[in-house]
Amino acid sequence: MSTTTETETPLTRQDFVTPGDVRWCPGCGDYAILNALQRTFPELGVPRENFVVVSGIGCSSRFPYYMNTYGFHTIHGRGPAVATGVKVANPELSVWLITGDGDGLSIGGNHLLHILRRNVNVNILLFNNRIYGLTKGQYSPTSPVGTRTKSTPMGSVDNPINPLLFALGAEATFIARTYDTNVKHMAEVFKAAHEHQGVSFVEILQNCVIFNDKTWDPVYGKQNRDDELLFLEEGQPLLCGKDKDHGIRLNGLNPEKAKIGAGGADMSEILVHDSRHPGTLYTQMLAQMSHPEFPTPIGILRQIQRPCYDEAVSEQIKVARTKHGNGTLKELLYTEDCWEVAEGEFDS
Repeated sequence: MSTTTETETPLTRQDFVTPGDVRWCPGCGDYAILNALQRTFPELGVPRENFVVVSGIGCSSRFPYYMNTYGFHTIHGRGPAVATGVKVANPELSVWLITGDGDGLSIGGNHLLHILRRNVNVNILLFNNRIYGLTKGQYSPTSPVGTRTKSTPMGSVDNPINPLLFALGAEATFIARTYDTNVKHMAEVFKAAHEHQGVSFVEILQNCVIFNDKTWDPVYGKQNRDDELLFLEEGQPLLCGKDKDHGIRLNGLNPEKAKIGAGGADMSEILVHDSRHPGTLYTQMLAQMSHPEFPTPIGILRQIQRPCYDEAVSEQIKVARTKHGNGTLKELLYTEDCWEVAEGEFDS
């Protein structure tokens, strides 16, 4: 579907900017994500009136107010249910679900699981700052063990959720990761998510400057990112390090970071990225690679095809209408199973 006709002006970022003030803490990573999404939408070939942004509760969930599109700011954790309803009701819409590590993986975990397994053609952006920011700094489902917060003054003892493994366990058909300080990379991932036919799940590593500042600095801080990020490129070897002198190979069934060259690994041993492999073991391996033992994979980990839930529902509706006609609400409510109760019939 085209964004323009011969007489229309092409969409720009400004078309998706709202007139009101954007209110996040100064320095919050949400600003960069908002900027990336506003820059991406004009390039997707979708009319502005066909975008819908849905959110739950949290700092990230203010997005519907800051995107000049249709939107729903729903209740805590229930964004996936609303997004599913929007997409099924009008499959022509481009639906974007904004959630966070608390909203999506705690109270909303059950709802997030079902939108993933159903493969609803919705784009899900999960902001992961490993803290509850809106409610002033409690630990979240992704906080590392030992995290000291107002709700865990002696350190968290919970085993944290890996968002990518969660999505893989629910058999999501598109799984990716990006981070808030790289607008160009975010935009590339968002475009790929939109092009995918089926549910897309994108984890965005995001900084909370007030309650969990620099939580991702060991991974993508200026001093570390050249060595600690592994950018995934389809059909290319898994190389890492500032000079790309290390790679990922298998040692039995386990991944291993190895130096390439004399006394180390040969290039023929280095794994080549294949996000379209139908199996899950490769994606699982990438999702489990983390600092400090491994560089952190960034990009598209998995993209496979499976029938979409919303398309299947639409097809069932077409079949039903062909067989039974359009029907009316009155016919639905007043069937042969209805009966009338006369006044006084049940009086004692």
